[in-house]
Amino acid sequence: MGVNTENIDVLVVDYGGVLTNPLMETYGAFAKRTGIPVPALVGAFVAATRQYGETPMAALEVAKITEEEMVGRLLEHLPPGTEDGLGGRPFGELWFAGRRPNSELIAYLKELSAEGVRLGMLTNNVREWEHRWRAQVPVDLFETIVNSADEKIRKPDPEIYRILLDRLKTEPERVLFVDDDDDNCAAARELGIQVIQFEGTAQAIAAVDIALERTTP
Repeated sequence: MGVNTENIDVLVVDYGGVLTNPLMETYGAFAKRTGIPVPALVGAFVAATRQYGETPMAALEVAKITEEEMVGRLLEHLPPGTEDGLGGRPFGELWFAGRRPNSELIAYLKELSAEGVRLGMLTNNVREWEHRWRAQVPVDLFETIVNSADEKIRKPDPEIYRILLDRLKTEPERVLFVDDDDDNCAAARELGIQVIQFEGTAQAIAAVDIALERTTP
């Protein structure tokens, strides 16, 4: 396979929902393990967001609160006894029990890397979960990983994209970014970054191949 990267310097991918299974699958597996129904958990996130002015997950992803503090905020809006379903286990342990790596996409990225394509990752992630998510992806594939927990800022804030561009030492139009979130994609486009919104693995791979003018000899 040949790759023409004349117009694109680097391919940057999101982690959750792109390099992993979809978010709602993780919610469903978490609900099954804890006995906390998905609507109740989502409702607790919404209620805590109203109470604190920001979603607990967003605060966790910029290391503003700890994992334990996030759980506390959620439990305030869940029925009494809900904590028993956690069984004293960390939220992240239960969450990652339902999170699977996207093996097909990871294999594709390995092919691109072998062909000389530069790869980066831009992720909203959690300090306490560092060992968990790094165990699921071959982090050595990526020359740059920009993580919200390290930068104390998260997508879709434009500043985290500027940090990414600075680390990559390239212009926005020469970056191809793959993310599954509408707001994250919109923010990247506003800065002139080329965007593929992830809707499924086959769709994303086909779109990247086209963007890279990847052809079979």
